[in-house]
Amino acid sequence: MTDHALIAWGRAASVRRPGLPSLWLFTDTRRLPDPIPAARLLPKRIAGIVFRHDDHPDRAAIGRTLARICRARRITLVVSGDVRLAAELRAGVHIRGGRWPGSIRLAGFVTSSAHHPADLIRARRNGANLAFLSPVFPTASHPGEPTLGAARWTRLARSASLAASMVASLPIGALGGIDGHNIKRLGWCRAVGAIGALS
Repeated sequence: MTDHALIAWGRAASVRRPGLPSLWLFTDTRRLPDPIPAARLLPKRIAGIVFRHDDHPDRAAIGRTLARICRARRITLVVSGDVRLAAELRAGVHIRGGRWPGSIRLAGFVTSSAHHPADLIRARRNGANLAFLSPVFPTASHPGEPTLGAARWTRLARSASLAASMVASLPIGALGGIDGHNIKRLGWCRAVGAIGALS
């Protein structure tokens, strides 16, 4: 169910940092088998989609439909872990743990997952425009897994944004159990990734 408080946060964040999508729908074959209706409801110009669906037999077909929706609505699309499909869809790439998948490099928007400071450093070195640091809070995707919590997440995000070892600051997004209320507990948050809150 769409979290309207989170959408409002995203609109405000996009004003503070124009050009960086603030609301990101993460596709998930279990929790969101058909991401197309949710994609059609995302706010124009301030949203993005991280297309995973790694093991779905119709992944390419779903990706083509999402790419058409994203172009029409000015939504940023990145494909997780598959540079060839990203090229076919004229999309960006989502890398895991800051590691670039394979030897082919593409121009375009790059997002990365991150769970540790080393992942954030790799993400910046591999050209990420945005890294999702997770899991912040308990999430239905990984029940019972340890979480960072608001205070530690904010410390890591601030460090990554200011680290002298990085060529430029790396915007950090929050992923994992985020909603329109607990997002207010996070400092240095530039974007939010979600499944249920944006579908």
